[in-house]
Amino acid sequence: MTPPVLTTERLTLRPQEIGDWPAFRDLMAGPRAHHMGGPFGESTAWGMFCSDSAHWDFFGHGGLTVEADGRAIGQVSIIRPPRFPQEELGWLLYDGTEGKGYATEAAAALRDWYYASHPAPVRLVSYVNPDNDASAKVARRLGAVRTDDLPPLDKDDHVYLHPAPEALQ
Repeated sequence: MTPPVLTTERLTLRPQEIGDWPAFRDLMAGPRAHHMGGPFGESTAWGMFCSDSAHWDFFGHGGLTVEADGRAIGQVSIIRPPRFPQEELGWLLYDGTEGKGYATEAAAALRDWYYASHPAPVRLVSYVNPDNDASAKVARRLGAVRTDDLPPLDKDDHVYLHPAPEALQ
C-alpha cells in the first residue's frame, strides 16, 4: 500500500524519506530513547526506521514523518512488529518540538485515517513507559484508557487502549 499524506491544521504527515534518517537516528541514540528501551545503536535504529516504512507494504499501515512549517519534527506510526502483542499507535517528537500539542494532533490524524480506511480495524493500543508522563498525557488526550487486561510490550509498560471507531463519532 502506498502510504497516505495526511494534513491537519498545523501538520503534514507524509511517508518517510531517507533524509529523515539522521534526526530519527539521533533521537534513538540519545537519552530520550530510554522510554522506548534505548538508547539504541545505529543498526538497531536503522532496523526500526526501515520496519516503520515496510509496514505499509505488509500491513497497510506504518510510520509517517510529521512536518510542521516544512520541517520534520517527529514521527507517528501504527505498527506491529513480531514482538508486539497488538497494533500500537505511537509517536515521537524531536528535541525542541515538545509541548505544542503536535503529538496529539498527529496521532489523532493517523488513528482517524486508520479507522476510516480499514474495513475491520483493530482497537489500537499505546505502550507507555511508566516514567514517560508526556506520552501518558498524549494517550489520555486521545481518549485512551489505561488497562491491565491486555499484555504489555515490556513488563513495566502501561497499556493504553484507544477508543473504538464508533466511540469517536
